[in-house]
Amino acid sequence: MLQCKDCEFADVGAEGQVRLRCNPFTTIKEPECIQKWQLLKLEALVQAYGATLAQYRRLAPLQEKMMKYMEREIDDIDESEKWKTDWEEDEGGGEWDPKA
Repeated sequence: MLQCKDCEFADVGAEGQVRLRCNPFTTIKEPECIQKWQLLKLEALVQAYGATLAQYRRLAPLQEKMMKYMEREIDDIDESEKWKTDWEEDEGGGEWDPKA
């Protein structure tokens, strides 16, 4: 089996990180190369997901403040329009009768 360090399509960094420059559709030399390529791509996806979660954690307090503010504004609007429902209840259901 060909090792990545011996392949011309692999770059091994100083800290041991591996970068495969091979194209899985044309330049794969052995079946194990596809598995290694898939593992590297999966690792990149996991790192991107972790970065997304970190960003969401940073935004969570701001989102919570925005939701509280919006709830307060909605409650204020409901309170300011309460006189309409009070008037409708006093008049007997809110239906206007032109004959009355």
